[in-house]
Amino acid sequence: MNELTKYQIDQIEQIIAQDHLVHWELKRGKREDIERLISISRYRGIRHQDGSPLRGQRTHTNARTFRKQIRK
Repeated sequence: MNELTKYQIDQIEQIIAQDHLVHWELKRGKREDIERLISISRYRGIRHQDGSPLRGQRTHTNARTFRKQIRK
């Protein structure tokens, strides 16, 4: 890796980007999905917005991060 030139590194990045999603593209897609859920007022979108657990987890005795928000 240390012996590659800048041109060779750019070529490798282009080849990888053609066939696969790059890290920042995956993050952007995930964030867009969450924003879509929030905009259409789906249950999961509202839970995302509140910072609550999404998938039916118990919040009475567990979900420490959610309980921190209640105390504030």
